[in-house]
Parts: sequence; C-alpha cells; structure tokens
Amino acid sequence: MHLVSRIEKRSSGRYQILLDGEDSIPLYWKELKHYGIEEGEVLAEKDYQEIMEALLPVRAKKKALHLLERMDRTEQQLRQKLTEGGYPPVVAEEAVSYVKQYHYIDDVRYAYAYMEAHRMSKSLRQLERELYQKGISKEDFRKAAAHLEVPDEEQQIREWMRKKRFCAAKAEQKETERFVRFLLYRGYTMSAIRNVIRQCAEDENSEM
Repeated sequence: MHLVSRIEKRSSGRYQILLDGEDSIPLYWKELKHYGIEEGEVLAEKDYQEIMEALLPVRAKKKALHLLERMDRTEQQLRQKLTEGGYPPVVAEEAVSYVKQYHYIDDVRYAYAYMEAHRMSKSLRQLERELYQKGISKEDFRKAAAHLEVPDEEQQIREWMRKKRFCAAKAEQKETERFVRFLLYRGYTMSAIRNVIRQCAEDENSEM
C-alpha cells in the first residue's frame, strides 16, 4: 500500500510526494490531478508502477542529459544531482546507467581531464584526494594517471617557495615547519620537500 503522507510544493510547479515508509516522488500539478493524488489517500498500485517504471525514468534520463550538457560530471555527482532533484535512488541509478552506456559520463575520462588541467600546480596525491571527493575510485584514478605525464613535484615546490617568498637559507625553524606542513597538506612527500629545501638552502648560501 502506498499511502500519501504529505505533498510538498517545490519550485516551477513541481511537488514532492512523500509516501509513508517509501521514497518520495517528484510530480507536476497536472500529474497530481491525473492520478488523483491527495494527502492521506492511497496511491493505487497500478498508478505507482506507471510513475516509477514509465514516467519518472524517462524524465530522469532527460534531466541527466541536460545536466551533462551544462558541465561534465562524475557518476557520483550526477547521481547526487538527480536525488537532490527529488528522484528516488532507484530512478536516479537507472538514469545514470543509461547515460553511462552511451559514454556521456566516464569517470576515467573525467579524472584524466581534471588531472591534465591541474597537474602543473598540484601534486599527484592532492589530485587523487580531490578526485576521490568527487567520486572517482582508486582504480579509475590509476587508469587515468597511467596516461598522464607525471607532475614535476620538486619544481612545483620551488614555485610554492617563490610564491610564499620562502627563503630556505634564512628561514627560522618555526617558519620552515609551517611551510613544510603547508606542502604536506597539498600532498607533497616529505622526501621531496626536504630535498628541495636543502638544495635551495645550498644555492642561496653559495650566492651570499
């Protein structure tokens, strides 16, 4: 039994229908009237099946395509946008699977494009962390990274030293420790950090 516990009005003439003990479903006013949906009333099984298996899947697929026209997204990001739009998880998943089979979304492709755009300014570990937060799996990250020119992290550290005006030869211990923490947070290895700081200190001392 699908009891309509509450009907919440959303923007653009949309309503979110909350079913007792079940996922909610997004519908328009004319659809509420068509199916005779009212608070406290039971939604007929045949109507529920029609909404879940025919009406919403088609709409969710169109929404997914529209979202991808605006910007590239990971599977997780697309799934989240659809559920935020009120679609039940099962419907959102069907829409994600649909666009995935036509390669409108591809997490490996997304990861590679993201890394290529940021590899000159971010460490590989930082890129991996940021992509993980966007829903990219470790496996897909490795696949994308395999085709990427590995960032020159020591050169990036030198660039950070220039931007932060960090003088390795003159910096006090606390300043050095603060700068090291800054770099570690961005994913650079301690060995690379120490190597660059040592080399820069030697170069700066030789110039004095």
